[in-house]
Amino acid sequence: MRAVPEALRARLAAGVTTLAHVWRLTRRDGAVFGFTDHDRDLVVDGVTCAASTGFRADAFEKDLDAGADAGRIEGALSASAITTEDLARGLWDGARVGVFRVDWTDPSLRVHLFAGRLGAVRQGPAAFLAELRSLDAALDASFGRVYARFCDADVGDARCGVDLSTSTTRAEGVVAAVLDARTFRVDGLAAFADGWFARGRIAWSDGGGGEIAAHRVAGEQVTLELSGGSGVIAAGDVFTVTAGCDKRAGTCRAKFANTLNFRGFPHMPGVDAVIAGPDQRTPMDGGSRNADR
Repeated sequence: MRAVPEALRARLAAGVTTLAHVWRLTRRDGAVFGFTDHDRDLVVDGVTCAASTGFRADAFEKDLDAGADAGRIEGALSASAITTEDLARGLWDGARVGVFRVDWTDPSLRVHLFAGRLGAVRQGPAAFLAELRSLDAALDASFGRVYARFCDADVGDARCGVDLSTSTTRAEGVVAAVLDARTFRVDGLAAFADGWFARGRIAWSDGGGGEIAAHRVAGEQVTLELSGGSGVIAAGDVFTVTAGCDKRAGTCRAKFANTLNFRGFPHMPGVDAVIAGPDQRTPMDGGSRNADR
């Protein structure tokens, strides 16, 4: 049950209300932004909540009790707050969200409607639509481990143990030419083999980043392709990349010399071994039947 201040309760009972919605978003870098559907800015707990941002409350309210997927928020892209570039570069991923119903004549009188985080964000030419994930969403997450041939650690994390700050796993580069929204030629990575940074991460010097889908070397030309949009990429942009891993045991051994920390089960028989029967065509020479994975 939500706590409603007595003063606000009395105003609601009077039949004439002066209510507005307020959203407070806190990014992972600590930056705090406020928005409201009122026709003028409101100050709530020291945060100025900007009006005329196109934030809508109807989509939020009708999905309020939808469980872990607690609805969505919609708003206009603003040069001073939420921009296309910031969304594409992931600066708003996982941002904390607080939604309030306030009395705009006295913003200290408010009801806390929702607490959670931003989920998936879709953007159009003039507006964005963000999924709201309630605190209950954490209960839907999978915990524990499964038996699989592939490693279930992330390269560079505590369970993996690979140092991503060395000269063989980390490099700086600059965009030489932009080919499309996700693909660009780079300078500074000529010393690395084809595919070395595939499945790795890129971090832009001005903030944000993403996953590298492909790292191609063709003669003296080096090209990176990102898994998703990364905002507006321009020649001269500076970045840092870290090596990627396809989570196979062979890669762990050959690329990182890290077999002792491999967190998969590469010798586990697959379905083909379970259902296999006697076969005269298969060599029976006593050698290993395990493929290097």
